[in-house]
Parts: sequence; C-alpha cells; structure tokens
Amino acid sequence: MFPIRDHNPSTRTPFVTYALMATNIVVFLSYQSVMLDPVATMALFDTWALRPVEVMAGNKPHTIITSMFLHGGWMHIIGNMLFLWIFGDNLEDEMGHGGFVLFYLASGIGAAVAQIAAAPYSPVPMVGASGAIAGVMGGYLLLFPRAKVDVLFIIVVFIRIIPIPAWIMLGLWFALQLFNGVGTDTSGGGVAYWAHAGGFIVGMVLTLPLFFRLGGPAFWARTDGHPDHPEAKYPLQRSNVPKVGRRR
Repeated sequence: MFPIRDHNPSTRTPFVTYALMATNIVVFLSYQSVMLDPVATMALFDTWALRPVEVMAGNKPHTIITSMFLHGGWMHIIGNMLFLWIFGDNLEDEMGHGGFVLFYLASGIGAAVAQIAAAPYSPVPMVGASGAIAGVMGGYLLLFPRAKVDVLFIIVVFIRIIPIPAWIMLGLWFALQLFNGVGTDTSGGGVAYWAHAGGFIVGMVLTLPLFFRLGGPAFWARTDGHPDHPEAKYPLQRSNVPKVGRRR
C-alpha cells in the first residue's frame, strides 16, 4: 500500500518543500561514493548521525539536526521524499514559508527526542527525515482529515489506485508505528518507530494554534474535513493485467 498523491492542491508554489527535498537529495548524492566503503560510511555516520548514547552524554548535539538530512539508502530517501511531496505543500500553504521551515525542524527535533527517550543508551546511529515528515503528516491529519489520498494497492497481480480519506491512511500508518514500536527492541538497529510516532504527535500539537486560528471545530464544520478549496480530480487508473477467463 503506497500513497502516490492527494487531491489537495496548494494555492501557491511550495518553495520550502521543494528546497527541503532538493537539500535531502543533494546531501544523499554527495556521499554515495563513501557508501561503497563500510569504514568510511561508519566514520560519516559517527560524525553526523544521531547516536542517543552520545547525545545523552552531552556530546554531538548538532547531530539532532544533521541526522535529519542523511539517509541510509535509495528506498529510504525515495519513500521519505514521496511523503514530503504529497503532504508538505499543503501545510506550507497554510503556515507560510517561514512558519513551515520552523515547523519542519521542530518536528524533526521532537522526533529525535522521542527516539532518545525510548532508547537513551543506544549506540545505533539514527538517520533520515522520517521524523520531521511524520510531523508533517500529523499536521496534515489535523487540518484535512477527509482529504482524499490516492493509494496504490499491489497484492500479487492485483494492482489498483484507490482514493481513501487521509484519516484512514495516516491513522493506519500511525497505528503501525505504535504497534511496531512496542514490539521492537529499541536498543538494536532497524526502523526508529518511536521517532516516527513522536514526530507525528509533535506535528499535530504544533499545528493546533493554526487549527484554532482557522476556527477549530468550526473549520471542520465549514469544510467537512476536506480542503478549504476545490479538490483536484484525477482519473482512476485500472490495472493493465488482463483478465483470464475460465476454460471449459
């Protein structure tokens, strides 16, 4: 199940979202040659990635920020940039360019704090923009719970693009982070589920002032949880897999 776009067009160019995407991509490409050498890779991550045990000891506090612009592989950065592209423009539209920059960084910091709290003595380096982008997703859910999100379902040869409300897609995503966070050894490697969950909650909390400025529950009543402007329309794409009839 992969979200590919929403039906919530922004009313102005999301320069900050594009700049954040470009920064993440440029940084990722800048150290690809280093990734061929495991020793050099560990040296890179030791300097710039977030290690909870180091931060708890008062060392390398800068890594709380720098780790947000590092990624561990192609699928890691592609997935993160896809989510940022889908959901970031609408929050930037509502918050303004400067407000969105501060919101994004604050969400990333909150995500890092959540992961440190979950595994304060873990030496495993944490990298990725996932925590900050989780904050974007949390803010989006608060403002536009019923905005349509086109989700690509792939089950063996069954391929469909199905529009579903944002609250279902984002709610399921958040629930999975909590479920996996509870069932995962936080001191080991793998996915930083508590950073995702923490970033999501921080993003919702930081969006509350904007939500109430827009009218709070009255904003939902006026828009029915949809965007406060006409939604985009996309033709639904059918699967190209041919149907096979039953032989007699």
